[in-house]
Amino acid sequence: MVVLIFSEPAYRYWFVRQPHEFTKEKDELDSLIKTWKWEEQDSAVDKISARRLFLFNPNVTSREEFVELGFSNALTNRIINYRMKGGKFLVKKDLMKIYGMDSAVYKKLFLFIDLPEKIENENVVKSFERKEKSITVKFDLNTADTSQLIKIYGIGPKLSQRIVIYRNKLGGFISLEQLKEVYGLDSAVIHELFKKSFIEENFKPGLININTATEKELGDHPYIKYKLAKAITAYRFQHGAYRTVDDLKKIALMDDAKFQKIKPYLSANP
Repeated sequence: MVVLIFSEPAYRYWFVRQPHEFTKEKDELDSLIKTWKWEEQDSAVDKISARRLFLFNPNVTSREEFVELGFSNALTNRIINYRMKGGKFLVKKDLMKIYGMDSAVYKKLFLFIDLPEKIENENVVKSFERKEKSITVKFDLNTADTSQLIKIYGIGPKLSQRIVIYRNKLGGFISLEQLKEVYGLDSAVIHELFKKSFIEENFKPGLININTATEKELGDHPYIKYKLAKAITAYRFQHGAYRTVDDLKKIALMDDAKFQKIKPYLSANP
């Protein structure tokens, strides 16, 4: 029993002390390492360099544009939150106030920050305040152009164009809630638009005639899309002209919620 108990540790001790030859294994590992492709992890500066840089004003740049410039989602959120709390960037170095802003990245973007390096006098501050006051008066969302929309903090050139394009496709906004349907608008920007824009009480949106519109014309509307447009034109072909817009309820694909949503934009009359 004693021999059996101590034989295993004795053998292990003896085996460990013996010299071992690993030449074959070493050669195999060396040949395998030669086939590997070593790549250094990209730094934040390298990622910035690989992107298309463009002029940006951190006071109005959208979330999407920050990401396009190479800002991380966390840093972008901090900048947006800073602006929503009333924070303003008056000079380039103000960006360094944001926690997590890398000094190397800041230097890389320095020439593209659309702000002065320093304030020579109070005129810059006053002009900034005048710009802020200029958007305290509410504007009509259905007549506003991109130059008006871009004054809202968080809306840049791309988002302002996207709002106008979506508005035109709809035929006009009939509710501010429809802003939530515009791709890229976050809740903070929508909240600002709710405060600084309105829809005329008697506004009448552009109407699509369901008796004369083509399948493509119907399908281009954001609320109808291709599948429903095809069903509308097929029903019209089989049963003749629609007498009223309510006749659309006879189409199998048309549920009540969808009908109520698109009804304000449709007409059955010439």
